[in-house]
Amino acid sequence: PSRPATMGEASPQAPLAVLSKVELRVSCKHLLDRDTLNKSDPCVLLLMQSQGQWMEVDRSEVIKSNLNPVFAKIFTVDYYFEEVQKLRFEVYDSHGHAGVGTHDDDDFLGGMECTVGQIVAQKRVTKPLFLKYGKFAGKSSITVISEEISGNNGYVELAFRAKKLDDKDLFSKSDPFLEIYRVDDDGSEQLVYRTEVVKNNLSPIWEPFKVSLNSLCSCEEKRKLRGVVWDYDSRGKHDFIGEFFTTFEEMQKAMGENKVQWDCLNPKYKLKKRNYKNSGVVVLLDLKIHRVYSFLDYIMGGCQIHFTVAIDFTASNGDPRNSCSLHYINPYQPNEYLKALVAVGEICQDYDSDKKFSALGFGARIPPKYEVSHDFAINFNPDNDECEGIQGVVESYQSCLPKIQLYGPTNVAPIISKVARVAADEERTKEASQYFILLILTDGVVTDMADTREAIVRASYLPMSIIIVGVGNADFTDMQILDGDDGVLRSPKGEPVLRDIVQFVPFREFKNASPTALAKCVLAEVPKQVVEYYSYKAFPPRCPQPHTPDSNLGSPQ
Repeated sequence: PSRPATMGEASPQAPLAVLSKVELRVSCKHLLDRDTLNKSDPCVLLLMQSQGQWMEVDRSEVIKSNLNPVFAKIFTVDYYFEEVQKLRFEVYDSHGHAGVGTHDDDDFLGGMECTVGQIVAQKRVTKPLFLKYGKFAGKSSITVISEEISGNNGYVELAFRAKKLDDKDLFSKSDPFLEIYRVDDDGSEQLVYRTEVVKNNLSPIWEPFKVSLNSLCSCEEKRKLRGVVWDYDSRGKHDFIGEFFTTFEEMQKAMGENKVQWDCLNPKYKLKKRNYKNSGVVVLLDLKIHRVYSFLDYIMGGCQIHFTVAIDFTASNGDPRNSCSLHYINPYQPNEYLKALVAVGEICQDYDSDKKFSALGFGARIPPKYEVSHDFAINFNPDNDECEGIQGVVESYQSCLPKIQLYGPTNVAPIISKVARVAADEERTKEASQYFILLILTDGVVTDMADTREAIVRASYLPMSIIIVGVGNADFTDMQILDGDDGVLRSPKGEPVLRDIVQFVPFREFKNASPTALAKCVLAEVPKQVVEYYSYKAFPPRCPQPHTPDSNLGSPQ
């Protein structure tokens, strides 16, 4: 497909809690044989139901001439406890086609439907495969094994080669490939990776590959691993060359200039041949560990979330002295601006040690000359626009209203650019020390849309996110353009945003909900945006967590 479906995608109005990611491993038994000369060449497609339609999410590799395949491909899905996530696995005979998308009924070897919840609850699901119209596909079955990615903290890149392997072919040299298995606590083995085949070579160099640390060793350095070298056979009857056992702890000796090697042993030869040494040597040329940090890693490392609020003071809000105005101060009930400000600000203040918030206004004539300003401090202190806590912002807002004249137009690009300049200074420190959230509260569609798009594209390269809350009953359709959920936001010149950093929400959808519902919705994307930015810049958390034996594999919960 041109765009894989997003697993368990949640609507902006009702964000779901991703409990974890789940890895799915697939194998089949007794597949139907569709080929006359050789056995079927199976491939598995994973589909997920979205709005009543089945969408292809991912597919496995093709395994040649094998009716009992164990696929090396690991499918990863997001697991939402509160949502029924329907999955469908379809097995096809590829016939060596470049793609499986152009198959007909003769290629279909069977399908199986289940839910993510079922797989997670049972850990291992084995079901029969069905053809069209509910007909059994003979004795064919499919097994899906699930594993929760908990404490997953990155992946490892491995580069293997072998030397002087046994020659299993009469008229040419062996065609070796390598499989890596993880040995689980019950003694069973899980295929972690299968390399490509290197043709006609007894000293092959396989392509480097990446696997998650969770997949390789369950984030346990001492867990037993088994490597197996085979001589490839096009009919699926691969010849066993030899095996070796190791651990991730031992593998790590290959970092830098060092290399680690193992004798590739055939147990049968070892028993029969008195002078048997090995069936070749397997060498780990290089190992690189890539840490993947979480939002908590950055926060616990000392990263501060700096919160700025920008309030719309354009005339369309109505005279603040009139009870119909969106800025009317009712002594018994806060207006929508205050409700949105408090709901979002109270969450953000927990991540800001000094509890000081920048508070800006736009679209008003301000004293002393009563000229229109699009980025003024609502405490009227141009040298320090910060207020003490959320309550300080509320007090500055209330005391500011009688002193200004609501005017226009609704230009927000100046404020985005102002926060972006501060964020750019922070970026130059090359540390994950401060991330900026700009909350814009407005009652209408922005007037300077072209400049705003340009400012957002520039800001997407900086440590900042933008939350826009639409206050009142205006038509905010055009504002959805700024929220990249429906496509990629571009500048007027066509340059796309580096990251999706804008979240737009109309406040009226939360009028009757609790304040926490609004905060949950508008802040749901922030942790991901923080991690995306620092990952793009390759900035690690400032203060690494205290070292424990497995600290390079575990992450804070």
